[in-house]
Amino acid sequence: MKKTQIIVIGNGMVGYKFCEKLKSKSESFNLIVFGEECRRAYDRVHLSEYFNGKTAEDLSLSTATWYEEQNITLFLSNPITKIDRDFKMVYAADGLSYSYDYLVFATGSAAFVPTIPGVEKDGVFVYRTIEDLELISEFAKKAKTGAVIGGGLLGLEAAKALIDLGIEQTHIIEFAPRLMPRQIDVAGSEMLKSKLADLGLKIHLNKNTTSIVGDGKIAAMQFSDDTNLEVDMLVISAGIKPRDELAKACGIEVGQRGGILVNEKMQTSDPSVFAIGECALYDGMIYGLIAPGYEMAEVLAANLCEGDKEFTGFDMSTKLKLIGIDVASFGDNFIDEPDCRTIIFENKHKGIYSRINVSNDGQYLLGGILIGDATAYNMLLQTVNNKIVLPENPEELIFGSRSGGESDGAGITSLPDSALICSCEGVSKGDICSAVTDQNCENLDDIKKCTKAGTGCGGCIPMVKDLMVHTFKSQGKYVKNVICEHFNYSRQELFDLIHIHELKSYDEVLNEFGKNDGCEVCKPLVASLLASLWNEMILKKGNDVAQDSNDRFLANIQKGGSYSVVPRVPGGEITPDKLIIIGEVAKKYNLYTKITGGQRIDMFGAHLNDLPIIWEELIAAGFESGHAYGKGLRTVKSCVGSTWCRFGLHDSVSYAIRIEERYRGIRAPHKFKSAVSGCIRECAEAQSKDFGIIATEKGWNLYVCGNGGSKPQHALLLATDLDSETCIKYIDRFLMFYIRTADPLTRTATWLNKMEGGIDYLRNVVINDSLGMAEQWEQEIENLISSYKCEWKEAVENPAIRKRFSHFVNAPEEKDPTIEFVDMRGQKRVAEWKTSNQI
Repeated sequence: MKKTQIIVIGNGMVGYKFCEKLKSKSESFNLIVFGEECRRAYDRVHLSEYFNGKTAEDLSLSTATWYEEQNITLFLSNPITKIDRDFKMVYAADGLSYSYDYLVFATGSAAFVPTIPGVEKDGVFVYRTIEDLELISEFAKKAKTGAVIGGGLLGLEAAKALIDLGIEQTHIIEFAPRLMPRQIDVAGSEMLKSKLADLGLKIHLNKNTTSIVGDGKIAAMQFSDDTNLEVDMLVISAGIKPRDELAKACGIEVGQRGGILVNEKMQTSDPSVFAIGECALYDGMIYGLIAPGYEMAEVLAANLCEGDKEFTGFDMSTKLKLIGIDVASFGDNFIDEPDCRTIIFENKHKGIYSRINVSNDGQYLLGGILIGDATAYNMLLQTVNNKIVLPENPEELIFGSRSGGESDGAGITSLPDSALICSCEGVSKGDICSAVTDQNCENLDDIKKCTKAGTGCGGCIPMVKDLMVHTFKSQGKYVKNVICEHFNYSRQELFDLIHIHELKSYDEVLNEFGKNDGCEVCKPLVASLLASLWNEMILKKGNDVAQDSNDRFLANIQKGGSYSVVPRVPGGEITPDKLIIIGEVAKKYNLYTKITGGQRIDMFGAHLNDLPIIWEELIAAGFESGHAYGKGLRTVKSCVGSTWCRFGLHDSVSYAIRIEERYRGIRAPHKFKSAVSGCIRECAEAQSKDFGIIATEKGWNLYVCGNGGSKPQHALLLATDLDSETCIKYIDRFLMFYIRTADPLTRTATWLNKMEGGIDYLRNVVINDSLGMAEQWEQEIENLISSYKCEWKEAVENPAIRKRFSHFVNAPEEKDPTIEFVDMRGQKRVAEWKTSNQI
C-alpha cells in the first residue's frame, strides 16, 4: 500500500518538531523536507550562545543521522521555488519536481528590514541565522562601536551578541518610547533601561532612523530629530515578517499585512495545504514564540493521524534572561485600574521591578511583569492559568510569605495534574509526576528524554525539578540536590571532593568530576568553592567569576560604566591621616564620596584604567581592599563602645576591628555582614546582621542569621554571656558550617530558614559540636585566615594582572569617552543619557 506523501517546506524548529511529532504517532506517511539553509534544523532560541563557544553542531536539534533513521528524506540548500496546486506538485531549486498528498508550509519568518536609505551598505546586518552570526562575528573584529535597531526581545539579544563579541560601545535604537513595548509597561521599561545602562549600553528611545551614512560602508546613523550617531556596524533586529511569498504566488490566501491564513486545524484555503509556525496567521495573529509553533505542529500531526485537535490561540507569557537580566511578563500584563487592583514593588538600588494585577475581588491573579528577579515567574504563571485562589495577602506572591514559608494555596502541590508546565512541548504536571512514578525517571535528563519537558526554551526546568523532587519525597525516596547536568553532586559533596583532591581551578574540577563544557550555573558555583577553600588571588587560574560578583575587576561596576573604590575601614575606625588620603585621592581622580551604613567611605566614578593607580596610592597609605565586590565579609560595624560612650560596657571598636581583620577576604556562598554593639542600646544594629555581637555585663551575646535587604530578618540569639575567645570560636564554626552547606547565593537568613530544626539545631551543631566537626572547622578557618593577602596589593604588583585594567586594549591609557558626569550637590554623578543633539 502506497504511503501518503507529505512535503514540508522549511526545516526550522517548527518544521523539525512537526516531523518528530508525526513520526512518533504513525509510520504511515512518507515525509520529504526541503530546507533553504545549508544545515539541519537548529535551536534559534539560544542562537546568541553561538558567540559563547557553541558550534552549529551544538545548536542542532538532531543528530546527523536522525532523518535517515526516521526514513525522512531531507534536502538542504534546496528551496522550493514553485507550487502547482492543481497537480499537487512542487518544484525545487535543483530543477526536480515532487508530488504531494499534503503540503505543509513551515517557512517561518524573515527579519523585518525597514526601508532606510543606505541599509545595503557594508557593515549593516540582520540577526536571524547562523550565517548572519558568522558575518557579524567576522566584521566585529574590526569594529569598536556598534548599534542595534530594535529594543524588543530580538534587539536585546542582538545587543548581547555585540557585547559578547567585544564591541567597546553598543547602542540600542528604539522607535517606541519604551523598551520591549509588547511585554512590559513604562515603569518596567525604565528599570530595564537603567540596568542596561549599568552594563554600559546606551539606550536611545523615540528614535526614528532616516538614513545610514557612509561611503560604501556605514559610518553613522541619521535620525529624524536631526541628530546622528557615529557607528562602525549596525545590526537590524526590529521584528519579523512571515515568509508567505511562495504561498501567495500559488494562490493560497494570505493576510492583508502578511501571513498564511489558517483555521483551527492549521488548514489553509486549500484543504490539502497547511501552515504552521511564524508563517501562519491564525485569528489575525502571527505567533513569534517557539511554544505556539510547537503546539501548531502537535495539532497538525494529531489531525493527520485521524485525531481531532484544535489550535485556539496561545498564551504569550514569556520569561527570558536578556544580557544577564531577568525579564518576564505573564497573563494580562497591561490591564490597569479600575479594571483590577495593581500591586507594585520597586527596588531601584537592586534593579528589581515586580507588578502583579489582581482581580478587584482579590481572588485571582490576572497577570504581571517581573524585571531583575523572575524567580517567581513559573508559579505566578501557573496561578494565573489554573485560576488558583490567592492567599489573604496577595502581595506575598512578590514579597514572600510573612511566615517565611510558602504562601497558602500558591505551592506547587496545589496545582492540578492538568497544569501545563512545559508550554513548548505541552507537558503537564501529571505527565512529569507519572514519568517519575511509572517510568522510573530518576533525574532531569531522564524526564527530558521521557516527556520532552525542558527541551524547548528551558524556562520550565526549575518547576520540573521541583515536581520531580516533590514526587520523590511523596514516594519516600532520597532526594539528591545536584548542581546541574554537568556535575552529579550537591554543592556540599563537590566542596568535599575539591578539598580532598586539592583541586585549584575550574578546569581541574570539571575534568575530574564533571562532564561537557559546564554552564552559567556551575561555573560561578565552582569558582566560589575554590575561593572559599583556598583563599587564593581571585584573578588567578580563571576563577574570577566567583558567585556572579564583580570579582573580574575587583570593583563594582556602577551606573554608566564607571567603577567603585572601597577601602576597608575595620570597625569604622580611621585616623585623620587616612581620612586626608581618601580626600586627596577622591579629589585627584574626581570621585564621588559617600559614607556608608557600614561605616566605610565609598568612592564612585573611577575609570577602569585608573583603578590600579588609585589603589597603588591607597595601599601605600596603609589601606587594603574592602571586598565590596566579592561574596564574603563586607563590614563589621561598631558603636564607640566603652572607650567614649557613658553607656558602653565593653570596647566594641577594638573587638569589631579584631573580628573584621580575622574574617576579611573569606569567600562564602553570599556576602555577609557583622556588627558589634557596646551595650543593649544597639547603636551598631547588630541584630540585623549575618552575625552580630552585643555587649552584656558578663561578656558578649552572639546573634546569627539576620539580614537587611528586600526581605529583612532579625538575627536570632545563639549564645549568651560569652568571653571574647569563645565568641570567636563559635563564629568560626558558624561561618564554616555556612560556607560548607549553604546553596549558592543564599544569605545566612535564608539558609537558617530552610534548615530542619532551625536555630535549635544550629545551636547544637555550633556549641555542642553534635556533628563532631568543630575541630576541623576551626582548623580550616585558621588556614584561610593565615593565607589572606590583599587582592588589590597583588593586582597592582603583578604586571600580568594589571594589564586587565584597560578599557581599550590597543590604547591602555585612554579612558572610556562615553562615561559622562554632571554636578550634584558639589560632587559629580553619572549623567542621564539624553536623546538630544549631544549624541
